[in-house]
Amino acid sequence: MRRKTRTVHVGDMAIGGTSPVSIQSMTNRPARDFEGTIAQIQSLAAAGCEIVRIAVPDTETAAVFAKAKQAGVQVPLVADIHFDYRIALEALRQGADKIRINPGNIGSRQRVRIVADACKSAGVPIRIGVNGGSLEKSLLEKYGGPTADALAESALRQAEMLEDMNFRDIVISIKSSRVDTMIQACRAVAAQSDYPLHLGVTEAGTQYSGIVKNAMGIGALLCDGIGDTIRVTLTADPAAEVEAAKEILAAAGVRKAGITVISCPTCGRTKIDLISLAEAYKKAVANLDTGDKTITAAIMGCAVNGPGEAREADFGVAGGDGCAVLFRKGEQICRIDEERLLEVLLEETRRMLEDKSKAKL
Repeated sequence: MRRKTRTVHVGDMAIGGTSPVSIQSMTNRPARDFEGTIAQIQSLAAAGCEIVRIAVPDTETAAVFAKAKQAGVQVPLVADIHFDYRIALEALRQGADKIRINPGNIGSRQRVRIVADACKSAGVPIRIGVNGGSLEKSLLEKYGGPTADALAESALRQAEMLEDMNFRDIVISIKSSRVDTMIQACRAVAAQSDYPLHLGVTEAGTQYSGIVKNAMGIGALLCDGIGDTIRVTLTADPAAEVEAAKEILAAAGVRKAGITVISCPTCGRTKIDLISLAEAYKKAVANLDTGDKTITAAIMGCAVNGPGEAREADFGVAGGDGCAVLFRKGEQICRIDEERLLEVLLEETRRMLEDKSKAKL
């Protein structure tokens, strides 16, 4: 069961409550490269990113929000602020939809209040970002290091500060490069509050290892019903973060993918180039607009892993010797030569989309 939280609005996007878990990423163009940043925002949005965060190292860079809106950017934009509260104020003036601060490094309580008051006046939420590298000295001494309990206490302490300032539109993120620490800290905050939680494993590494760590951390919490928005942090092209986020949400059963591909791991019985076929099909349908329709396609290596194990798939193929059997809902239809398999799978995909569209009329 999904954890109940308050709802926070970031532009037109709702986080928490009954809203779907949203996908975030972050631009990595140079801060002053406004044109490159805007192009990357548009590209991320086209890939399925629903909220985009931008690092804002100085007040001049904050102009990117106004420029992005003028360029027609529709996806909500988050200003990532560290150290200087005046940058947050300028980002608000320039049209940021959300402010991400770490109250522990933003300065005095009075400066935090100034940001909170400005956000409240603008109707813009604040994301409290806590990580092990910026914990308060008192908590490091109390817990002996950046433990899960220390991270959770820091986040709740900062949220309480904002609540005392009569500010309630709060999202919390607690990140660690240690998967177990991140999971434990998020569970602790979830048990003690109703704040929407932003999930992610920070400094997770390069694409392969980073996806594994994020899938473990984010996936474990999603399966607990915890988490309202996610970012898969990777030392890679941000577009890869969006693709991985979609896969994690689908695997956790939180959001259905438009097209789910079931494919077997191959073995000595496999007599077709199943790996290449599965990869080619996945690539061909990656950006296919399925609307609100979902399809499950199975690409199996042999009769053992064929229609029987993929019976719930809408359609699929089971490999033979240089050929494969096409099946729909577990029923065998016909034999297809290997060189035509991708073509047939794509034809079946289009046919299934058309059939499901007609069924909804």
